[in-house]
Amino acid sequence: MQFTVIMGRALIASMVALVAPAVAQDFPSKPVTIIVPFAAGGAGDILARILSPRLEKAFGKPFVVENRPGAGGVIGAVATARAEPDGHTIMIAPSPTMAVNVTLFKKLPYDPVTDFVPLAMAAQTPFVLVVNPALPVKSVADLIKWVKDQKGKVSYATAGPGVPHHLFAELLKSMTGIEMSPVPYKGSVPAITDVVAGHVPLMFVDLGPALGIIREGRVRPIGVSTARRIPALPDVPPVNDTVPGFDVASWQMVAAPAKTPRAIVDKLHTELKRELATPELSGQIAKTGMLPMATTTVEGLQAFVKSEIARWGKVVHQAGVAGSQ
Repeated sequence: MQFTVIMGRALIASMVALVAPAVAQDFPSKPVTIIVPFAAGGAGDILARILSPRLEKAFGKPFVVENRPGAGGVIGAVATARAEPDGHTIMIAPSPTMAVNVTLFKKLPYDPVTDFVPLAMAAQTPFVLVVNPALPVKSVADLIKWVKDQKGKVSYATAGPGVPHHLFAELLKSMTGIEMSPVPYKGSVPAITDVVAGHVPLMFVDLGPALGIIREGRVRPIGVSTARRIPALPDVPPVNDTVPGFDVASWQMVAAPAKTPRAIVDKLHTELKRELATPELSGQIAKTGMLPMATTTVEGLQAFVKSEIARWGKVVHQAGVAGSQ
């Protein structure tokens, strides 16, 4: 009896070993959807549209970008987590979706650790603090004084609850004692459009959708979110120069539903890693104001997500918005 059981297990194992390569060989068998959990025009959307044609060429099937904005990335994340785990649905997964939301939301309808498998790290996204040019503000110090003078009447634009646009402004508030109220939008583009129009005076914005607007003088950049200056805006000082300890940036990775077969995960991981390492693609990413990031193994990325949940949890608590959603 024991011999029969052992032989049965061995037979199953050998069958799995034979099926796995066949599954990967047949992938993709239809168009692949790249879900972006934010509106068109933001950093994640730009990244998806840079990757899409290169993946189409590599795999011989369409890679279709689909924006699923709302609830700080939750809607797109849930749609990805519940998709058929066959590799034909993947997601541009930013730090709010994979790390920040765990602490920000009282009850999150997905688990970044157990509901997704990370495929590749793609880019770091520095943010820049911008104001409408009509404001009498030319520096972070000016902004702090101006906001204090308004006695709680200032608002700022965000791309939704818990995203860096929101979180970084709340962190600035907690570190300087200023008072501002968030005005949420469904993405960076509609948010910064209202800053340009003067409907909202300021925001932290990702560089991808803002770089052209900044260079045209339609908004005034006064500080970058990282402790070091960034190549895309070398003349803009860090917020950290005025508010010591302010050093934050977002990141973007690519992820798939957790139960996606390992053979398909490995195939996607290998191709994404290869593409992202090419000078052409990393150059494209750099031109948008994002900073290319080296990827590691799938297991390394899983460990990174866990460490980022802990790190961003501290930021969310420091900003005073834990459990606020």
